[in-house]
Amino acid sequence: MSSRHHPFIRTVALAAALTAIAACGGSDTAEPTTTTVPDTLPANLTVTADESFPAARCEANQAAGPIVYLSSFDFAASASIVDVLVAEAKGYYDELCLDVQLKPSFSVSNYPLIAANEAQFSSGGSFSEMADFAGVNDAGFVALAVEGRTGIDALITKDGEAPTLESLRGRTIGVKGRITASVKAMLAKVGLVEDTDYTTVLLEGYDPLVHIEVPDIVGFPGYKSNEPVQLAAAGVKVKVYDPSDMDIPGSFGVLYTNSTFLTEFPTAAQDFMRATMRGLADAIADPSAAAQVAIDAINANGNGMYLSAEGETARWKVESKLVADGVTADAPLGLPLLDLLTDEVTTYTEIGLFEVAPDVASMVDTSVLLGIYDAEGSIIWPKR
Repeated sequence: MSSRHHPFIRTVALAAALTAIAACGGSDTAEPTTTTVPDTLPANLTVTADESFPAARCEANQAAGPIVYLSSFDFAASASIVDVLVAEAKGYYDELCLDVQLKPSFSVSNYPLIAANEAQFSSGGSFSEMADFAGVNDAGFVALAVEGRTGIDALITKDGEAPTLESLRGRTIGVKGRITASVKAMLAKVGLVEDTDYTTVLLEGYDPLVHIEVPDIVGFPGYKSNEPVQLAAAGVKVKVYDPSDMDIPGSFGVLYTNSTFLTEFPTAAQDFMRATMRGLADAIADPSAAAQVAIDAINANGNGMYLSAEGETARWKVESKLVADGVTADAPLGLPLLDLLTDEVTTYTEIGLFEVAPDVASMVDTSVLLGIYDAEGSIIWPKR
């Protein structure tokens, strides 16, 4: 939901201020470029770099109570997960008076919980995935960060089985649930339509070394930071078709909340993102250390997915570069870019993911992240 649905109300006293911020989208600046310009926050709620964190804002954040974050794939070293883990490990949430509780989960399981405000933040696989589930749940999801500005999925085919995409005509592709949107769009671009020009079959489990040996399939979609890396480490030759090489738009590493929480506790929502984006910056600056934080969290949680230290280190090495490569002077880490997201959902509407292209502006609030960065793209952080 755009911040224009949560206008700031001017206040003059602390009690009035705490009431007013419950009806706003939350921003420290008055210059968001993609949403309605809000009024400036009262001085006693404004975060200023290298100055003490405002006591009134601390009280407002504490009033939010426990803030539950649900990961999208255990505690994997992946965008919109590892940054949260790093922020928690370094005490960034505590510094901003936030009580954040991290729970490992899976992307598609989280949407109903966020919709019901039983949890307040989660990690989405892509913006289109979030938009798709927004329709299913009739929920007010609000994307506050889109960390990866390209698709993360790719099509992995057996060595020598598919010399060209066109050679997939009449073949069978293995899928985990359903074929990923970017791969489906890539195949459609060369005239291949699911159930007409190729078929899909469900795969069991998540092990690419098992999947690559499944007879009667030519390959399967996977994540560029995971399956190809595992297969290469095992010496298995494959051919990888990357949708981004064909200019198929996509995204990954989406952090989203619900409009109820954002409306009631806007400073807490913004400061959760402030701390998380600082965690993301740290994770990109030192990928190995960030991966180790994820590995420690995975092991502390019992490692039910049997994730390996080598795999998580390799995963974040790939994803951190993809995230960093998308940053520009005008688009700091995580800032949702409406034109890219519109291109994404328009493309996926053409392949049937959506009956009607979703209204991107109604599911994104750019003012939240715009309010945490200064003019140079540095995070506005109070002194300890």
